[in-house]
Amino acid sequence: MHTNDFIKYSKDLTLLYVEDDPFTREMTSMILEDFFHTVIVAVNGLDGYEKFQHNKIDVVLTDINMSKMNGLAMCEKIRAKNEMIPLVVLSAHNEEDFFLESIKIGINGYVLKPVDIKQLSNVFSQVLQRCKYARDAKENLYFLEEYKKAINESSIVSKTDLKGIITYVNDAFCKISGYTKEELLGKNHNIVRYPDNPKSLYKELWHTIKDKKQIWKGTLRNKAKNGKSYYVSSVVMPVLNLNGEILEYISLRNDITDIVNPLKQLQDELDNAKNPFLILLKLEDFQELEEFYDTKTIQEIEQKVQKYLEEKLSHYYPYDTLYSLEHGEYAFILNANLYKENIEEFIVNLKNLQAQIKEDKIPFDIIEYDIAVLISLAYEKNKIYKSVTLGMKQLLNKKENFILANNLATLEQEKAKKNMQTISMIKDALKASRIVSYFQPIIDNTTQKTVKYESLVRLIDNEGKVLSPFFFLDIAKKSNYYLKITDVVLEHSFSMLYHCDADISINLSALDIEQKNMCQKIITLLEKHKEQAHRIVFELLEDEKIKDFKIVKKFITTIKEYGVKIAIDDFGAGYSNFERLLEYQPDILKIDGCLIRDIVTSSYSHSVVKSIVTFAKEQNLQTVAEFIEDEEIFNIVKSLGVDFSQGYYFGKPEPL
Repeated sequence: MHTNDFIKYSKDLTLLYVEDDPFTREMTSMILEDFFHTVIVAVNGLDGYEKFQHNKIDVVLTDINMSKMNGLAMCEKIRAKNEMIPLVVLSAHNEEDFFLESIKIGINGYVLKPVDIKQLSNVFSQVLQRCKYARDAKENLYFLEEYKKAINESSIVSKTDLKGIITYVNDAFCKISGYTKEELLGKNHNIVRYPDNPKSLYKELWHTIKDKKQIWKGTLRNKAKNGKSYYVSSVVMPVLNLNGEILEYISLRNDITDIVNPLKQLQDELDNAKNPFLILLKLEDFQELEEFYDTKTIQEIEQKVQKYLEEKLSHYYPYDTLYSLEHGEYAFILNANLYKENIEEFIVNLKNLQAQIKEDKIPFDIIEYDIAVLISLAYEKNKIYKSVTLGMKQLLNKKENFILANNLATLEQEKAKKNMQTISMIKDALKASRIVSYFQPIIDNTTQKTVKYESLVRLIDNEGKVLSPFFFLDIAKKSNYYLKITDVVLEHSFSMLYHCDADISINLSALDIEQKNMCQKIITLLEKHKEQAHRIVFELLEDEKIKDFKIVKKFITTIKEYGVKIAIDDFGAGYSNFERLLEYQPDILKIDGCLIRDIVTSSYSHSVVKSIVTFAKEQNLQTVAEFIEDEEIFNIVKSLGVDFSQGYYFGKPEPL
């Protein structure tokens, strides 16, 4: 199995990766995720065996020396449960003592530490080849059993002479191919051969039945007289006389077009189309349908919608097949050459058709279903299916109903590449201690003296450029590095207590609080700096993604015992609501910067800030105004009774 074939095959597999060293586990996991569909990580042998029992695992990669249960002991238990599963161990040069034991267990492969991508790929290619053969054999056996049931009903039969000329076809062959017997007899099977099938396929077929005189079995994609493709499961065999000489060849086929995955059929057609124009339709609010109706009703809806769409679309477009995909999605392909020059007109007409569809209804026994479809389309062939699916995802997120999705896949790939570069930059910065804290002063509006500093994270890249969180923090949240950054910021912020007399304000998100280890880290720091802990302010960002408010409330109750103060950040806009204050029990409200920035020109902002200050004073809460950029803004917020100010007018974030 070549490396590219291995990657294509492994993308459908689930890997159990067992490693007790956190750094090695993190680095190797990033590599493995490029190869496997799912990587389930375990921290020792006992954890690994537990996860093996509760997940469908295809391959196991494990370290040897680990606490609680070593890798070989775990493999032995796994092998007792599954004799066929591929087992690969990570081996250091000083672990020869385990070699004989691994042979007894039946380890399939070894990868030397430190992990090298090329070595890892080669080992898995060899190991998974056996796994692939076993899976293919299992699938072929399944198909054969299915065909046995169907052969009594109908088989597509043809016979040829020694030169491959057709001498007999049955009615089923004529029906599926669209040719008459007269058109088929005397021809060879090239008449129904799909032009893009690989020549090697037919070379293997003839070598099997002619040279080896054995039965050839396989799936073929054929082409009917009208140009439509169909799939058949074929058994081709030589008919021998008593002397072992070939008299003729016979082929038994079953039409498996309906059982071939519609997405595979769609992708096959896309691969072979010279200028495809792909249109993807999705039933609007299909998720609600799935939640409300049972499976049988959902299937009935999808089938009736498919028939309706086939009939409706056929009046407007010369498409071949309407593919019914999963979750209320349908797709069809047109020849882009017919529409590219007048694409604006095509889009207008398609939108009009979309509006017509929305006016129609499909009657059922128990309901009358109003049809409405979202449409994503593309005609740039490069990753065209990926582009339309990304387009559909955008429609769902933005609650829109139509998009021309050309090149979205390429843009997504570029975005992913840029994200990986950012992650690499974060990794290097953490390693080189280039994650730093800047501090911005917070001023008492009465005395205009600095009474607090807000701790703000910065990243210094390898060229010495200082980057704000805008350039890296959101990406960090999608990796394991976010919590490491938070850890660094906490250490810097607490140490600053001994370099100034002001309070230190630290930002925390729901992601921080919901992490048990991070909460424990904060408690440990508060305990360590107990005498100074009353000078810490934690700014909590309101976040609708919070999963469990009980965790947040418990955390706040715990840290307040150390004299810590709680501030609500960005209060007054977006997700803010006064009822949430009862959950957080804050000491300080930091008024959203958007309100302060526009307060000079916006009567709405002025009114909202005024109401927030009034509410805060009634509840005995302090207020902070951010984005104080000039004296005019400062005078307004001071006149409204805001207690503290923060912004470039008083000082930019900088190292202390």
